[in-house]
Amino acid sequence: MSEFTLALAGRKIHVSAHTETFLPFFRDYLTEGPADMEIVTTMDDIIYERNRSAREEYVEGKPVTVYPNGYLETLAIYRKIAEKMLDFDTLLFHGSAISVDGQGYLFTAKSGTGKSTHTAFWRETFGDRAVMVNDDKPLLRIMDDHVLVCGTPWNGKHRLGNDMCVPLKGICILSRAEENQIRQISAAEAMPMLIQQSHRPKDPAKLAKVLELLEKMTKRTGLYALGCNLDLQAAMVAYNGMNGKE
Repeated sequence: MSEFTLALAGRKIHVSAHTETFLPFFRDYLTEGPADMEIVTTMDDIIYERNRSAREEYVEGKPVTVYPNGYLETLAIYRKIAEKMLDFDTLLFHGSAISVDGQGYLFTAKSGTGKSTHTAFWRETFGDRAVMVNDDKPLLRIMDDHVLVCGTPWNGKHRLGNDMCVPLKGICILSRAEENQIRQISAAEAMPMLIQQSHRPKDPAKLAKVLELLEKMTKRTGLYALGCNLDLQAAMVAYNGMNGKE
């Protein structure tokens, strides 16, 4: 049994974990003080994550991996946090987020399309101006007039991310194309991918909250589609397009 408090997207979460979880995994987000929410995980949660991961790997035709309990519990913790965060107008989203000059840019797509490769191009193109926010599962906090994209410990296999929140300039849906080209898209066009890439709770009321927040989000940030051929030029095409430049 272990207990600790995390600071994520402007909220504090007290966690009571079943195992001695990977505390180094949470190191940059540990804090103290009164919490906004309480998370408790049990062995049943770990078993659920093990079965879920096995089902996904089976469906994808991959060998089933035997993950340690501590790792599976980190997934259970984030699942519970994601559902609690909905009460604070904050969504768990799957994508790669980077900040340039203090503005956030979020890239999402089907698995294997090249989200992480694309943000690597941004880091190469913009150098010290670019900082990774989160390379896998950032939190999106929907405010009255803007959206914040926030780092979390769940930042991908290469552990690319930082404890930070920045205003979100735009969300860009990636696809493969022979030439790099970007265009602004409507909420209706973006919504199927936004839904697919958001955490979707089983509870109908919480799922309705996700849909409500996505609708609000589309009114507060730019939405784009980028066809890219995975060369370095794609970064500048995307940046210029999302900033209204030629």
